[in-house]
Amino acid sequence: MPLIDAYVAGWQRSFDYEGRSNRGDYWWFVLANLIVALIINAISSKLYNIYAVTSILPGLPLVIRRLRDIGKAWPWILIGLIPIIGGIWLIVLFCQPSITA
Repeated sequence: MPLIDAYVAGWQRSFDYEGRSNRGDYWWFVLANLIVALIINAISSKLYNIYAVTSILPGLPLVIRRLRDIGKAWPWILIGLIPIIGGIWLIVLFCQPSITA
């Protein structure tokens, strides 16, 4: 999925906690979101703060769908609360290939 399509699809599925998101969908959205955040931050830090808070809206369902795609339940997102190790472990999980079911 191209970069723009993944970004738009992520925002369109902001309230969709069902289904799955494959590795490409997740990482393309993360890349696009990072680029947009950097551009907005260059324009205005106040605007960036607003964008950072609102980007949680599509990010949370995307993470939950990605965890479901690798066969994990949604509470696995809480592992990210463990300092340093939790964030690294989540990145490892997000890099896992999709399960075929």
